[in-house]
Amino acid sequence: MAEFVDIPSPGWPLEYGEQGRPTIVLVHDSYGRLPYLEAYARSLANQGFFVTVPDLFHGVATVDPEGATELAERIDDGFALATLDDSVALGRGHGASRVGLIGLGMGGRLALRLAQSGDADAVVAYYAVLGEEEAGIIPCPVLMHRPEDTGWAGDIDVDVFVSRLKEHGTPVTQYTYSATADGFANATMLELLDKNAAALAFARSTYFLQAQLLD
Repeated sequence: MAEFVDIPSPGWPLEYGEQGRPTIVLVHDSYGRLPYLEAYARSLANQGFFVTVPDLFHGVATVDPEGATELAERIDDGFALATLDDSVALGRGHGASRVGLIGLGMGGRLALRLAQSGDADAVVAYYAVLGEEEAGIIPCPVLMHRPEDTGWAGDIDVDVFVSRLKEHGTPVTQYTYSATADGFANATMLELLDKNAAALAFARSTYFLQAQLLD
C-alpha cells in the first residue's frame, strides 16, 4: 500500500533569496516537495537568485516509490502548468528581468512544457524528456542531466528529442552521469541518491543559469 506524508511548510510557494533578483522556479519530482529541495533552493539563492519552490501535490509527499507513481498519475497537467506559470509571474512581479526553470523527473517534463510558452529564459531538466505528442519549440537554452540507465525515459528516444530541439534552433547542453538512474539528485531518497553526480549536476546547473540569467 502506498504511503504518503504531509510536509509542513511556512507558505506556498516557498521563497528564498532577494526579491527582484533573476528568478529560478524549482519543480519537484513525483515524490513531492521533500526537504532536500530547501537546501537546493538556499544554495541557489546564495548564488544570487530569487528561488521559488511550488508544491504541485497540495502538501502531500512520499518516500515510497509506489506512492510516487500514484501521485504522478493523479496530477493534472493543466493545473500543474498554471501553478508553475504563477511562480514565474511571482518572480517577474517582484521585478525579475529573467526567469529560469529547474525540474526533476516529472517536474522536468513540466518545466520543458512550460518553456514552450516562451515564458522562461532557460530551463534545466533532470532525467526528463518530452514525447512526440508533447513536441513543440522551446525558444530558450536547455540543459539536460541524463542518467546512464535509460529506463527513466520509457519508450521515448532521448536523442531524437534532443535532435528535434536542435533542428528548431534550441541551444541544448547535455551531460550523462555514469552508473546513475532516475532520481540520482533526490537527496531525501538515499536509495536513489548519487552524491557525486548530484553535486556535479548542481554545479553545472548553477553555472548554466548564471550564464543565462545573471547580467
